[in-house]
Amino acid sequence: MTTISEPLCLRRPHLQRWCLRRYLAEAVLRRVLARVPVRVTLPDGRALGTDDPSLPTIEILEPVAAFERLAHHPKIGIGESYMAGEWRPAPGHDLADVLHPFAERMTTAVPPLLRKARILVERAIPASQRNTLLGSRRNIEAHYDLSNELFERFLDPSLMYSSALFDEGSDWSGQSLESAQRHKVERVLDLASVGEGSQVLEIGTGWGTLAIAAAERGAQVTSVTLSQEQASLARERIDAAGLSERVDVRIEDYREATGRYNAIVSVEMIEAVGEEYWPTYFATLDQRLAEGGTVVIQAILMAHERYQATRNSFGWIQKHIFPGGLIPSWQAIRDVAAGHTTLRVRETATFGPHYAETLRRWRETFLARWPEIAAHGFDEEFRRMWEFYLAYCQAGFASGYLDVAHLTLRRP
Repeated sequence: MTTISEPLCLRRPHLQRWCLRRYLAEAVLRRVLARVPVRVTLPDGRALGTDDPSLPTIEILEPVAAFERLAHHPKIGIGESYMAGEWRPAPGHDLADVLHPFAERMTTAVPPLLRKARILVERAIPASQRNTLLGSRRNIEAHYDLSNELFERFLDPSLMYSSALFDEGSDWSGQSLESAQRHKVERVLDLASVGEGSQVLEIGTGWGTLAIAAAERGAQVTSVTLSQEQASLARERIDAAGLSERVDVRIEDYREATGRYNAIVSVEMIEAVGEEYWPTYFATLDQRLAEGGTVVIQAILMAHERYQATRNSFGWIQKHIFPGGLIPSWQAIRDVAAGHTTLRVRETATFGPHYAETLRRWRETFLARWPEIAAHGFDEEFRRMWEFYLAYCQAGFASGYLDVAHLTLRRP
C-alpha cells in the first residue's frame, strides 16, 4: 500500500500536482492532530499525531483516496471518505467518540494561518438549494420522503424525529426514548398553553405525534407539512386515534398558511427554512398569531460566531442529509424576530445533552436493525452515510458545539 508521502510519486512530473495536494492534506491533518487528542493510523503502521494507543483512534484504510477527498474539500471530504469506506474507527472505538474531540475543538483545531486560507477550498451553498416555494418542497422530499419504513425502523413508537427531553430527576438509562419524547411533546404544549378550545397551528407535522397530543387536550389543530410520506402516515395515525375531526393535516408550505391561532408550535423546522427566508418565517408566525397568543419553537442552535463563520459555507450535511438546511444562533433568531415582527423571545430553555443521548439511541437502533432497513433497498454506502450523520451530530451535541432549545415568543 503506497501513501501520499512517497518521494517517488512527487518525482513523476505528470503526478506532481496530484501528489502535492495529498501531501498538503496529510500535512494539514498532522497540524490539526497536534491540537486534537486523536490517534490516526495508516496501513503501513505509521501514526499521524501522537502514537498514544489510549486515545480515540481512527484507521485510514485507503490513504491515497482519503487524502484526495480531504484536499479537494475538507468539510465534505471527511464524511464522503467515511461513506466510501476509506477510514473507520479502530476496533474497540466508537465513531461518535473519535469525532467528539474534533467537535469539542472546532474553533481551535485548525491553526489560525490555515483558517485564513479556508476560502481557497470552501464552496458556496448551491443556488439549487434555495428554499423558494418549489425549492423547499424538493429539499424536504430529499430527506423526509426517503420512506416511512426507514424511519419506523430506528425511531421509537412515538415517531418523533427531534430531540427527546429526559427527566432530569432520574437516571436516563432507566427511561425509554418513547417516554422522553412524550415528555418533550407535553413540555412544548405546556409552554404554548395548549388546552381545551385552543386553536393550534403546527408548522412541520412529522408523523403527527404532537398534533395528536394537542387534540387529546381538546385543541383544534391545523398542521402543515411538505412531506407526502409524513402526511400520509400522520393522517392514518390521527384517524386511528379517533381525532380526525380535531386535526387537519395539510400538504402546504408555512408561507401558504391562513387563519389566526392562539398557539403556534414548530419543532425543529426552522433549520430547514434557510437564512434568506427567516424574516418571512417569523413574519408568518406574527401574522398567524392571535392577540395574546404564544409561539413555541424547538430549535437546534450554535454559537453566534460559529453561525457567522459557517452561514455561507456548503458542508457535508447540506450535500447529503439536509439540503437547504442552516442552523441558526439564538442571537440570529432574536435579531430577526425583533427586526421583522412584533414577537420577542421571552423564554429560552436549552437541553443539548438530551439530544446527544437521543442520537446515540437512534444510531444504536439504526445499526441493530440495519438488515431490516437494507431490505427496503438501501445499500452499504447509505448505511455508512447515516451512521456518520448520526454520530457526527451526537458528537456535536455531546461536545457543546451544538445545542437545542425551546424558545417561547410573545408580543410585548
